[in-house]
Amino acid sequence: MMNRKEKIKVILKLAVPTMIENFLLTMVGFVDTLFVSKIGLHEVTAVGMVNAIIAVYIAVFTALGIGTSSLIARSVGAGEIGKAKAIAKQSTWVSAAAGLLIGMITLIFAEPLLLLMGTEPDILADAVIYFQISAVPSLFLSLMTIFGSVLRSAGDSRSPMMVGIWINVIHIGLDYILIFGAGEWGGWGIAGAAWATTISRMIGAAALFGYISRSELSFSLRRGRSSSEYVVPLLKISSPAAAERLIMRLGQLFYMGLIIKIGTDVYAAHLIGGNIISLSYLPGYGLGVAATTLVGQHFGANRKRDAYEYGVLTAWIAAVFMTTVGIIFFIFSPIAATWFTDDQAIVGMVRTALGIDAFAQPFLAVSLVLAGALQGIGDTKSPMYSTAVGIWLVRTTFVYVLGLKLGMGIAGVWLANAIDLTLRSIYLSWRFKKQLK
Repeated sequence: MMNRKEKIKVILKLAVPTMIENFLLTMVGFVDTLFVSKIGLHEVTAVGMVNAIIAVYIAVFTALGIGTSSLIARSVGAGEIGKAKAIAKQSTWVSAAAGLLIGMITLIFAEPLLLLMGTEPDILADAVIYFQISAVPSLFLSLMTIFGSVLRSAGDSRSPMMVGIWINVIHIGLDYILIFGAGEWGGWGIAGAAWATTISRMIGAAALFGYISRSELSFSLRRGRSSSEYVVPLLKISSPAAAERLIMRLGQLFYMGLIIKIGTDVYAAHLIGGNIISLSYLPGYGLGVAATTLVGQHFGANRKRDAYEYGVLTAWIAAVFMTTVGIIFFIFSPIAATWFTDDQAIVGMVRTALGIDAFAQPFLAVSLVLAGALQGIGDTKSPMYSTAVGIWLVRTTFVYVLGLKLGMGIAGVWLANAIDLTLRSIYLSWRFKKQLK
């Protein structure tokens, strides 16, 4: 029986590589945008519009990953390795089918989807090129997501991190060469950026499967006579997780529209504040993945007390990490804001936003971690309900009342976020305790 200090070490051993991997992905996105910006602002806008749609695709693949992690973690915890292998294999085929289907949808409906997003005619051609090259081969993105989930659910977060490091380095190198060219070759511009992304995903999927092949969960990709008995449980867990992410995306679009009505300067300050503080969320995401695995494994082994303690400890660690980072960002927010704008009024609003957010960080930490913990035991409905009510009822209502009607501006917007996160963390804490106590 491990003591609390040993459990904290186990949590960090699993979470830190995921934090590093998420940080690298964030930085690669920044470099990608920086390179494309050297071509022109139209190209940056085109990439931004496409990535907004691909974020929805990623939500679907991530939801399948959550279902996979939950089922495999519980099987590993119960010592049923054969069952875990079967789940990993069937999850791969389901994920591949989803990737191929989304790829076909992109191939046929790329232009209508971009027009639906409000893409301007002068950037439509570039957007279609980038969209089709990067999203028609969504098979590789879906496989990367599912293979990473398989490894993490078995307790191996280091291998996905190492793959993440190498494909990010490759991505940056390919970006530069394929966008700008080499020697007398002038490069492919925005198409080069898309090909760099696609090639990196292909390499990443192959590398992750190589790690699985050398693990205790190794399986053959041949269909053979394998049963499909785990497909329904996988979809049953994954569907609410997918719905949660879609609800969140749509809700964000809705309350963003409310913020624009408050004022374009408030909207700009909100976006800048969100970009600055986004790095503070990475510990929460990494620790949420750790909670899914550790809570799921101990729940599967019928050790509910340990499962509960792992969830609570992970939430406390996340709260300390994220609050510390949030305070640091608040202190340095006037400097960070000037990277984006010279307008001192907006800089002041960014500081106000991050000051409020520093107090909301513990509640965000608890929400992220306990959502992952609940998903680990197969409860994906509670996080879905909390997101639906939080985004559509609490957050939008308070943005409207505080930001628009009471004229509190940016303070009203970020207070609405804080109220949403506080209520969400209380609800998820109650659900987690009820499930395991």
